[in-house]
Amino acid sequence: MDFIPLSIPDVILIQPDVHRDARGFFFESWQKNKFAKAGIDQEFVQDNHSRSSKDVLRGLHYQIRQPQGKLIRAIVGEVFDVAVDLRRSSPSFGKWVGVNLSSENFNMLWIPPGFAHGFLVLSDVAEFVYKATDFYAPQYERCILWNDRDLGIDWPISGHEPILSEKDSKGKLFREAEVYL
Repeated sequence: MDFIPLSIPDVILIQPDVHRDARGFFFESWQKNKFAKAGIDQEFVQDNHSRSSKDVLRGLHYQIRQPQGKLIRAIVGEVFDVAVDLRRSSPSFGKWVGVNLSSENFNMLWIPPGFAHGFLVLSDVAEFVYKATDFYAPQYERCILWNDRDLGIDWPISGHEPILSEKDSKGKLFREAEVYL
């Protein structure tokens, strides 16, 4: 299993060792000792699973209290996954990283607490699973507008507007958002 820090080094791309043969494949998606050795020594308290259609964009979500670290992967289809650093004390505050996660590449992404998270579905359908380090707390949930110009996220939009929830379409601008210290 390879753990690769991205341009924001606290966000880590995880490439598992996938064993394939004529029957299919097998890989470890979580192994406490390997993750701890790579600096991801977290207790996960909740697993989440979502299914979305092509061009659905979810995010940019975070919890201002009870911030969640997330271990993310796509188990069906492909998504473009984004993490935005909301830690004011960080040298990468306001910066973003994005990677493609798919059922074909088996890659996972570790996003620590203190980040906003979102993803865009690139395939006809995608199923997305993630482990969280804290419980969902809707009273603390916040949303930053996906296309905020100050963030400048380079979403791979396919020529038309993405499909958004009402909540996501009303996200705040980055400069108006609550952030972490």
